[in-house]
Amino acid sequence: MKQSKITKSARSEECQVRIPNVCNFNPETTVFAHLGGGGMGFKQDDIHGAYCCSSCHDVVDLRVNTEFTLNEITIWFYEGMVRTQLMLLNKGLIKK
Repeated sequence: MKQSKITKSARSEECQVRIPNVCNFNPETTVFAHLGGGGMGFKQDDIHGAYCCSSCHDVVDLRVNTEFTLNEITIWFYEGMVRTQLMLLNKGLIKK
């Protein structure tokens, strides 16, 4: 799958999801994670994503078990999505 300018922009950025006691704070592992709900083989639009480290991404995509509720994970992702959108605005990759 070809990456967009927005997904490529995640390279070397700080994680914006920042799940407590999970986030590895390593920009080398940051990718652009999309909000769930697109269905098997489908991704949401890039506007519905966040810069996310590998550790937070594993939690967001439910690849690892945690003590967190789905609501908590969703809130952390949404907060990261808003922070990422601000960064994308500042980079000129999205517009108001």
